[in-house]
Amino acid sequence: MLLPFDAESMLMIIWLVLLVIFSASEAVTVGLTSIWFAAGALAALIAALLGGALWIQLALFLAVSLLCLLAVRPLAKRHLNNRVVPTNADRVIGAEAQVTEDIDNVHGKGAVIIRGIAWSARSEDGRPVSAGTMVRVLRIEGVKVFVEPIAVPVPAGEPKTW
Repeated sequence: MLLPFDAESMLMIIWLVLLVIFSASEAVTVGLTSIWFAAGALAALIAALLGGALWIQLALFLAVSLLCLLAVRPLAKRHLNNRVVPTNADRVIGAEAQVTEDIDNVHGKGAVIIRGIAWSARSEDGRPVSAGTMVRVLRIEGVKVFVEPIAVPVPAGEPKTW
């Protein structure tokens, strides 16, 4: 059995339901994703309670949501997620390493030792690199380092006297 609601009561219920949905969504995600719409739904609910026309309610919903998004999001992003957890992983970029397992990008194999720690490795240019080769770390992608062989200086040998 449906309860006899008039159009104004239905609009108030719809705005209240949207307010609860957006608020619950924000509480679950805690990522400032839907709080703007909750504020817009609250403004529209107030307009509905005061007897405002549907177009006023919709305009308030959109305007308040947009204004909250534009005004608050930059401030919130600056203050809420400013903690960057430093890692030591970026210290290996530029380091020299020795290949311990042949690097073969096609077969997804390869490993190096960097400062006593084993890393999965791939060749930057895609060419295979033999075990024992000295390489330089160019970048990190996930848990893999991308390397290039280091040019080994050719020994000058004994000075010759003519």
